[in-house]
Amino acid sequence: MRIYAIGDVHGCADLLEALYSEIDRELERDAPEDWRIIHIGDYGDRGPDTKRALDLIIERRSDRRVLSLMGNHDEGWLTFLADPHPVGLFVAHGGDMTARSYGVDADLSDVAGRIRTRDELLAAMPQAHLDFLRGLPRSFSFGDYYFCHAGIRPGVELAIQDREDLIWIRKEFLAYQGLHPRIIVHGHTPSAEVEMLSNRINVDTGAVKTGVMTAVVLDGRTKRIIDVRQDRA
Repeated sequence: MRIYAIGDVHGCADLLEALYSEIDRELERDAPEDWRIIHIGDYGDRGPDTKRALDLIIERRSDRRVLSLMGNHDEGWLTFLADPHPVGLFVAHGGDMTARSYGVDADLSDVAGRIRTRDELLAAMPQAHLDFLRGLPRSFSFGDYYFCHAGIRPGVELAIQDREDLIWIRKEFLAYQGLHPRIIVHGHTPSAEVEMLSNRINVDTGAVKTGVMTAVVLDGRTKRIIDVRQDRA
């Protein structure tokens, strides 16, 4: 099975569409016996077009070989929709951009503004987008690889990993140099280029800031990278 694992999207719909085109060309050219596309999570916030990014992903998911994972920003978005009173991840880290992509003029400065923004956003979001966010799993396993958004707690069996660690962990996971039960494919922590180590592969190249969106291609014993780049001239 050939697997394409795509890093954090963060509303960069143009880059995602371009990366899909590269993947489509490869699949048409090579006709692998079986394949999967796995999104590592974080579809909204910070970038310019979250709505179109979700439209693209949901359209692709009509093929059951296209899979998507929960990221911490996706959980934060759902938390805001459920209770906009506190200043959480959505408010503090780019949720205004997500709201604007749905045509909502966000005011996140106080409780009244957050409630209005939440209500208007809920009214503007297609039901398919809400169902997508609410149905996201935290991990997948295929062969020698385990896929999650942020990483795992070293020394804890994969089957009993903490749900919050899977979308939030950083320091303990990134610093660990030993082997895990499987190679962990993750995003969450932006890197200037893909980190391909003996125990983990980080595919988050910080698309919203760098203009580079990346997928790692896992094909038998072969690992390689494809990316697309935004013209910043």
